[in-house]
Amino acid sequence: MSARARPTPFDFAFAELADDRFPAIRDSLAAEEADPANRDAFLLNREVVTLVRDLRPEEGAGEEIGQLAALVHHAYLFWAAGKPVFELDRAQADALLAGNDSLARPARPPAYIQLPERRIWAEAVPGAPHEPLDGCFVHASPDGSELNVLGVFGLHPDRPGFTVVEAAGPPASHLARPDESALFAPLLAGGAAAGLYSLAGGEELLELGYRMIRSADEPPSRESS
Repeated sequence: MSARARPTPFDFAFAELADDRFPAIRDSLAAEEADPANRDAFLLNREVVTLVRDLRPEEGAGEEIGQLAALVHHAYLFWAAGKPVFELDRAQADALLAGNDSLARPARPPAYIQLPERRIWAEAVPGAPHEPLDGCFVHASPDGSELNVLGVFGLHPDRPGFTVVEAAGPPASHLARPDESALFAPLLAGGAAAGLYSLAGGEELLELGYRMIRSADEPPSRESS
């Protein structure tokens, strides 16, 4: 990673343990002849169960455990793919957000796609303040027909953690907001004047993922550390 490169959520959460724990998961999955992209098979693996248990917060339960399991799965697939990071600049991001619905096919290697800082916001936790989207882990379903997107919100060096939201499915056709406002239109007060965008829900996060993988057909901008 270059000196100017922004750290990824993998750098924050897994850089110190991935090389120690992930090879054992890789070998165990291979011994079971399990497809790592299959979430159910992945989470039934003994090495994965142990890692999720070790990472679980003391108070963690329910939805938080589901989010942790999703993060571990995305992080492992990202690591196994060589940790490719694609960085979208402001012009690229604006073009994707202003474009038409994407029907791009999701069959591509896992990656992390990083967006311009504090450009896209969302209420990642219902009732909580809006947080900026740093980027998304993306990978295809085992049959290549659907995309799985894990949005990472509120990533900051001075914050002890970050928020993740997952969306998965086939590309939507004619996606629209109930209030007929444009997709990704800002929901924050003053957002339009500041040139910001917002995600109104999981469907828009998934749509963003499909649009972003158009830019992931080229070699990655860099590899995560």
